[in-house]
Amino acid sequence: AARSRSLFLWDDGRPMRFYLRPGMAKLRLAPLVLAGGGRLCRVQEPGAVLLAQPGELAPDGAVSTEYVTECVERNQRLPLEPFLLAARGRLAFTEAEDAALLQAVRGQGTVRVSGRALWIELERSGVTRHSWQAMRDRYLRHLRPRLWEPPQTDDPAQIRGLFAAANREFESTESESDSSDAAELSTQDGVGRAPGETASDLKTGPEDSAFPDIQLKRQERPKSTCSSSVVGQVVKTMEHFMEKFAVDLATVTQAFLKNSGDVEATSYFLQTGQRLDGYPVWSREDDLELQNNDEHVRNKLIAKFGAENVARRIVFRES
Repeated sequence: AARSRSLFLWDDGRPMRFYLRPGMAKLRLAPLVLAGGGRLCRVQEPGAVLLAQPGELAPDGAVSTEYVTECVERNQRLPLEPFLLAARGRLAFTEAEDAALLQAVRGQGTVRVSGRALWIELERSGVTRHSWQAMRDRYLRHLRPRLWEPPQTDDPAQIRGLFAAANREFESTESESDSSDAAELSTQDGVGRAPGETASDLKTGPEDSAFPDIQLKRQERPKSTCSSSVVGQVVKTMEHFMEKFAVDLATVTQAFLKNSGDVEATSYFLQTGQRLDGYPVWSREDDLELQNNDEHVRNKLIAKFGAENVARRIVFRES
């Protein structure tokens, strides 16, 4: 199709005026603007569209030079808003692009979202006009933290409600960790072992079973109390993790649940997607098996997580 000679005319027929500082970009774009009916200003004038190249230092409100080339390629005048540049010349995300990112990432696991492969796939599929690095940064630093804001209170009842909600979500889904899935395959039929654990370490006889100690801990454990000072520390820890790893509150609480409330293990898991001690994280299926009184099932859990982790899990689930 013949290139439109009214490509850069406003609806009322007035020519669009552009300002672009002298340089190679201006020499390249000037013929395109003029051929489309637009005008180039020698100095930045009020009402003129300020053009800047992506990546160069430009004030907010500047429009990417890609606007001109994209209009020419499509042979139609496009809206300016999608081509606005944010601070430091970065192409700003539109509301539609934010919505597209949230839709594309929905249901993806923490490890996958924090990695590279997912975002490279989204870049190739053209979900937005941005690079995979920019999309990941946008989601982790701006979109996901808004999904669930941290509680602005030290009320123990609210914190317990938060964990209850996170626990319901945990119980309705499988573990998101890729490492957990791999560990699940390696421990089928109770033959898998945790790192450094040998067959002689697995006590299977009734008199040697680790579960009498677990039962004792269950009986002797005093009912937990939740003082405001403890709750305040929990809130501070969660907020610290949210800021450090650029994740939302739901992700942090899920990580705590998968690591039996251990702060150091949770921190390591949020960073790497794996347990600090090399064992897999707990899944809903594991918790269901934990309630089973069958000795074979219990020994399978010990083989998978180690006796100490199983004991801690029982205490954590009852807390």
